[in-house]
Amino acid sequence: MKFVDEATIHVQAGDGGNGALSFRREKFIPRGGPDGGDGGDGGDIYFEARTGLNTLADFRYTRQFRAPNGQGGSGRQCSGAAGDDLVIPVPVGTLVQDTETGELLGDLTHDGDRLLVVKGGRGGLGNTHFKTSTNRAPRKTIPGGVGEARELKLELQVLADVGLVGLPNAGKSTLLRAVSQARPKVADYPFTTLHPELGVVTVERHRSFVIADIPGLIAGAHEGAGLGMQFLRHLSRTRLLLHLVDVAPADPAEDPVEGVRVIEEELRLFRDDLGGKERWLVFNKVDLLPESERERHLKALLQALAWTGPYAAVSAIKGSGCMELMGRLMQRLEALAAIQKGHETEKALTPEFPSEPFDA
Repeated sequence: MKFVDEATIHVQAGDGGNGALSFRREKFIPRGGPDGGDGGDGGDIYFEARTGLNTLADFRYTRQFRAPNGQGGSGRQCSGAAGDDLVIPVPVGTLVQDTETGELLGDLTHDGDRLLVVKGGRGGLGNTHFKTSTNRAPRKTIPGGVGEARELKLELQVLADVGLVGLPNAGKSTLLRAVSQARPKVADYPFTTLHPELGVVTVERHRSFVIADIPGLIAGAHEGAGLGMQFLRHLSRTRLLLHLVDVAPADPAEDPVEGVRVIEEELRLFRDDLGGKERWLVFNKVDLLPESERERHLKALLQALAWTGPYAAVSAIKGSGCMELMGRLMQRLEALAAIQKGHETEKALTPEFPSEPFDA
């Protein structure tokens, strides 16, 4: 199935049924008075988040949704049936926005979350409601109300704890394969990943988190270059970012330091909060460096970047250092969760990294 993370649809709630104009007519009761029933309410339209869905592809072909109308009232004070509500399933992580006003109607982030997007019209009133002591045969009714209608923009933002960013061919998909059961495509050419891939990293029983790999970023991604603009939004929900750096690029002219700065700038330009999100540097493909030069090479990169934050060195293709990194990530995510609940302070949340890289 093609990955689709945006869709525009039109929703129309049901109209209310009309109130009935009717008079009681029975044998020996020729003038029994008004007995027109009320119309039924029109159906509402809801969105409901479902974990079994992971794309908005269903909305590529079905873009019009209408709830049933309420039925009109009838004689003998019989009310019309209300229209059934229409529940539209969407993936968890879907944002719903009114295209005309720009209003954010809701953010469905948990399985089973429901959002009312348009309200059905109220049922009309039959003539029974208008009888008085001076008007015993009212011919007045109220028609059913018109259901609300809206054009909505749906935007899917994947739910993940950790996001993988980096230039094309930095090894993000390889790392995802090394630490989870996800099997994204891996090849030796750029933009192998064409849409976000999710994987569950299990550190130990009952301790796991979700990691997301998005297509590689290039200069100008915030303006739509490459695939960046289309998928950068998926990083907004992550709690931290892993920035993969290829320390041994195939093209000697490529500078890893410049590559890091390109990604930093694209994140900042896309959205300020994304540029300020916690980010760890992960030096990948260290197995391609001579063992005697690894430490010196990595220290030179850190110094050139003036990097003081968390970092790690791994070989994703060999799996070396990957699970150690995942263990530290798990600790960090648990610390962040504790801080959010008010149980810890920021001072104690930064994990300790060894000063020397591992032996690949």
